[in-house]
Amino acid sequence: MIARPEPFYFKHGPQGIILLHAFASNPNDVRLLARQLERLNYSVYAPMLTGHGTGDFTDILVNANPQIWQADVQKAIEFMRAEQMESISIFGISLGGIFATWALEEDPQLLMGGAFGSPIVSDNNFNVHGTFMQMAKADYQRQKMSQSMMTEKLAWLDDHVDDQLAAIASFTHEVAAKLATVKQPYFIAQGTRDEIINPNSGKRLAEALIGHNAQFHEYDAGHMLTVNDAHHQLEEDLISFLKENNK
Repeated sequence: MIARPEPFYFKHGPQGIILLHAFASNPNDVRLLARQLERLNYSVYAPMLTGHGTGDFTDILVNANPQIWQADVQKAIEFMRAEQMESISIFGISLGGIFATWALEEDPQLLMGGAFGSPIVSDNNFNVHGTFMQMAKADYQRQKMSQSMMTEKLAWLDDHVDDQLAAIASFTHEVAAKLATVKQPYFIAQGTRDEIINPNSGKRLAEALIGHNAQFHEYDAGHMLTVNDAHHQLEEDLISFLKENNK
């Protein structure tokens, strides 16, 4: 039986950090980063967005939508407040970065935040559909699902994932339209070899936040910056950012 991923909470010091995972993924996206932050006495919470981590990718399309994920993020913030953190910051990778940015727009009490490889200010030059299908197929193969069932499920996903992606795109446009309301220090990370979203997305986001205390970092790497070859440098840069803005 395959062990399914779980949300995690590393409780340490009074400075809380929420880390949000990517679309069709799970909190393991941010576990390496969380461990580094844990070593520096931050308390780190990585929730699971609804529909994710179940072993069936149809759940992401049937049981969730951006409004449900908004509620998930709000619950994560409330959880950290109940833990009596002195401060709470929020970051996310890809889809998680979109929702971290939304949270910063809506909640001025959040100390700081940011996005890693998030298409917040971008065009439609991305390959989320194809990546989603590849991830679903790989996960079903790990489960040793029968060929007939896998073919049926993948066909259904192929027909329906674009509806969810359209809903995400609509929500992202709303977030982008309110970027001027972000007053907190904001960290942007982008891979120059991003294979899923436009590699210029991070630069465009930085340009949209000029004058809003944003810090932009580029890495010679692909999309998943928290787990690929860039993760060590990303961790160093983010830790420096946290220290600079928590004086």
